Amino acid sequence: MTSLSNTAVTCLLAILSSAAAPAATPTTLAASDLCLLPRPQRLDIAGPAFRVSNAWSIGIGPGVNADSSALEALKEGFESRHGVRVSAGTNAGQGGPAIVLSIQPGAVEIGAAQDRDRAALAAQAYRITLNEKEVRIVANTDAGLFYGVETLVQLATHRNGETWLPAGEIVDWPDLQLREIYWDDAHHLDRLDAMKHAIRQAAFFKINGFVLKLEGHFQFKSAPAVVEPYALSPAEYQELTDYALRYHVQLIPYLDTPAHIAFILKHPEYASFRAFPDSNYELSTVNPDAVKVIEGMCQDLIDANKGVDYFYLSTDEPYYLGKSDGSPFGEAGRMKELGSPGKLLAEFLDKTAGYLHDRGRTVVFWGEYPLKPADVASLPAFLVNGETNEPDFDAAFKARGIRQLIYTSTEGEERLFPNYALAQAERLLHAPEKRRERVAEAIAAVQSDAARQKGDLMGLLVAGWADMGLHPETFWLGYATIASAGWDPAAANAGQDTLAFYRLFYGTSAPRMDRIYELMSRQAQFWDDSWDGKASTARKGIWGNSSSIFRPRHPAHDQTLPLPPVPAADDLAFDPVKPNERRSQLVAQYAAENEELAGLLAAAADRAERNRYNIEVMRSIAGLCRQNLDMLRGMDQIGLRLAEAHAASDARPAAAVAALDAGLDSVGQMRRARDAALRAATQTWYKSWQPRVAEANGRTFLHELDDVKDHLPDRTVGMEYLVYRELQLPLGEWASKVLAARNQYAKAHGLAERSEAVEWVSPDPTRQ
Repeated sequence: MTSLSNTAVTCLLAILSSAAAPAATPTTLAASDLCLLPRPQRLDIAGPAFRVSNAWSIGIGPGVNADSSALEALKEGFESRHGVRVSAGTNAGQGGPAIVLSIQPGAVEIGAAQDRDRAALAAQAYRITLNEKEVRIVANTDAGLFYGVETLVQLATHRNGETWLPAGEIVDWPDLQLREIYWDDAHHLDRLDAMKHAIRQAAFFKINGFVLKLEGHFQFKSAPAVVEPYALSPAEYQELTDYALRYHVQLIPYLDTPAHIAFILKHPEYASFRAFPDSNYELSTVNPDAVKVIEGMCQDLIDANKGVDYFYLSTDEPYYLGKSDGSPFGEAGRMKELGSPGKLLAEFLDKTAGYLHDRGRTVVFWGEYPLKPADVASLPAFLVNGETNEPDFDAAFKARGIRQLIYTSTEGEERLFPNYALAQAERLLHAPEKRRERVAEAIAAVQSDAARQKGDLMGLLVAGWADMGLHPETFWLGYATIASAGWDPAAANAGQDTLAFYRLFYGTSAPRMDRIYELMSRQAQFWDDSWDGKASTARKGIWGNSSSIFRPRHPAHDQTLPLPPVPAADDLAFDPVKPNERRSQLVAQYAAENEELAGLLAAAADRAERNRYNIEVMRSIAGLCRQNLDMLRGMDQIGLRLAEAHAASDARPAAAVAALDAGLDSVGQMRRARDAALRAATQTWYKSWQPRVAEANGRTFLHELDDVKDHLPDRTVGMEYLVYRELQLPLGEWASKVLAARNQYAKAHGLAERSEAVEWVSPDPTRQ
């Protein structure tokens, strides 16, 4: 018997590709042939591999119900992924090979783990024994059996059109009981079937917490003013909750308070609850009516979320806690009485989190600013901290009895696509800020977190923030690989786990997914980097940041491009702006790579065995990147046309006018290309999203920006935020001035005037 350490269990995509499969039938499956995510704690391979075919059946052993999700996952997984139909029956195994499922409490013993709650870990443990006559999965509970089945489905490999399993044994359990992902629907609402697909996909990778932020996308009975045109009804939320529980996933509500609640405080009905009258960012924690609103919204969510144990009452970034003064609900006086902003937060949590605790929920919060280690003793001991901190903080939380999760993220502030790979600094126009390669950085953080020694860990959270309006389909690489480090951190390996993800998520036939993700990451980074920054004149200023309140407000940030000067009407002279040669060089390089990416995505869309919609989303993003590259090249061409017009203005007025017309035509071409790219993205994303609209279902959306956080999707009601910077570029005004100069020059030289206006901002760029 060959005993393999977890770190030896690798997944080599090229080896596993069906196209590259050897002609000979394998007699053994090496460690490199196995592709598991997360990888098991103990895996032993012994003897030759064996075939699994339709001749196999499923044996339903003790403790397993006929409607078991494990039984469903086994049948569906083998048929959809491996083309093998196995039938279930209590007498299976008596007349042929069988996969036997059984639940026997206490049958599987677990080994070393970080989480001290060994009963919670044992509830997820399982053992698989495999030989050519029988595969047997034994677990202590339903959850463990389900995880054992998912491992078996991943374990099977293909050779010569046949399905193979290795002989041997797996004994497995998690390092941490909770492995959660954060799903952010604050700025859009996924359709119900899309959310169910996401939950089922999470369960396949042994993710057991789906933390859902909805903001106005839930039909709050207690706060009807905040409900947006498309919002989940309580019945739909419960349906989603029940669906998740079937696959051993907790659908966990997420509600911000006291900060990050512009979605509440922007409404006139709740403006009196603000900590500061001129900011919709943060409420007054000492206003009893504000507390009642939060409690009512919490009650609405838990009423529609029966069966779940947890609730995220986010205390994220309450920058101004205790700073508001004035009567009757200024916080400064109460903060002074208590002694610190952290103690004021503790008092607020005692009320709001206490409300949830009294109703059976374990409350997760963010144990950070304005807390200091000395404030932790004031917190309710029933809380769970959703993040780890420096060692002194972690020790204080442990001493208070507050358990912790490791916080990581698959996306933070990136636009269009997460930083799964980093563009080289020399291939960026502006000096790059500190950037992180998401998977490698997050796995390393899980493995080395100081709270392993100082804190009391029980799980991890992988966040996918929607602040920049990304499609959540882009988050799955990080969700799956980083969460797997919560199952067995010692086995986690960014490179190997990424390859495992490509095979398990897309199938063995999708080509060059590693190159696709590399190019997608770098294309998105250049999309953001290729424009310059400026102070915005289109939106209200920013009220404050983590350091201070701005008096007066600071301008918001926008992106822009330099426009060519308008030529003089008499001789078409202009003071040419020297083109940014570095930008033009980079555009040429990224355009070539975009062509390569388009070809790879087309091939992947054709050959991927599953999750083709995910590839479709990536194709729409690549299209947005291509439109940006084409526009940048178009801007260079406009400058050349103006120079040609000036050069011809003395002796060849007709040629000069033709050159001006070509430049003006370029504006229309760029507009049509922009609208087409936006339209393609909108059509693709709306397959899984409800429309972002101002009015529907008898409800209206109040378009009022956050006073502190400048979130990109907030800038428009619809999908136009994807091309917001193009719409803000005053290219239409510039074209109107050029047209006026062109017509004056043409009239002076006896040439026809051009009557049609040059349109840059379309009435509705998402429609034909």
